[in-house]
Amino acid sequence: QARVTAMLPTLFVSHGSPMHALDAGPAGNAWAAFARTLPVPRAVVIVSAHWDTSVPMLTGAERLTTIHDFHGFPAPLYQLRYDAPGAPDVARRVVALLKGAGMAAGIDGTRGLDHGAWVPLRFMYPGVDVPVVQLSVQTARGTEHHWQMGRALAPLAAEGVLVIGSGHATHNLRDWQPSSHAELAYAARFADWIAGRIAAGDHRAVAEYRDTQPDGARAHPTEEHFMPLLVAWGAAADDATPERFYRGIEGGALAMDAYAFRPRADAHATSGASAARGTR
Repeated sequence: QARVTAMLPTLFVSHGSPMHALDAGPAGNAWAAFARTLPVPRAVVIVSAHWDTSVPMLTGAERLTTIHDFHGFPAPLYQLRYDAPGAPDVARRVVALLKGAGMAAGIDGTRGLDHGAWVPLRFMYPGVDVPVVQLSVQTARGTEHHWQMGRALAPLAAEGVLVIGSGHATHNLRDWQPSSHAELAYAARFADWIAGRIAAGDHRAVAEYRDTQPDGARAHPTEEHFMPLLVAWGAAADDATPERFYRGIEGGALAMDAYAFRPRADAHATSGASAARGTR
């Protein structure tokens, strides 16, 4: 992979169970394959559903520790580490961009990476050599806030910084059946509806998904896993071409869809992971 010299896409991944860290599965393989098609970024800014704050916060440490923010999983999972280098200069740049958009933001100098960040990064950048900044969500501030937060980050793509949203296309753990290979119809409907609205460039319908899609509230009983999609899409270039480079459903209810929002000049490039399929 060459170092980045052109405008980058922005990405959204559905990070799945922490167990993906031990077994990449089709989704993890798709993340890795897609990352190999990209130039190596100067840094990654990753928005994880698992850091929810009242105002946008960014990690600012020189080295980010691995947070094992889950319980009851096999012991080998807790032995994995992804202590990525930080990027305090990029964190400060993001704070400046957000403040320029009228959003107060801050830096946390001690926080590390939660599994929403380090699990996908483990496969995308296994050398643990790409600097990382994690950005929090603010679920209480709603969907439009997250779209606008993404819009504020749009200059980063031209600065060699890869923006990744890490959440879920659908996320209803009450419906999750870990041993099931079937898919619940509502999860498939909602994931396909999202794909259609993204293809149409209709961010308003997506932001208002609870009103515009009958399955919305069941697909996301809580909204923290939905918000990173809006940040990633909002951070894309105005002329971005969306690509659903992975689709699949795990445990019946967790849609694992992943998207790239490519600048139009780069849209002709086809990913080795393009159109990868999981259980669909």
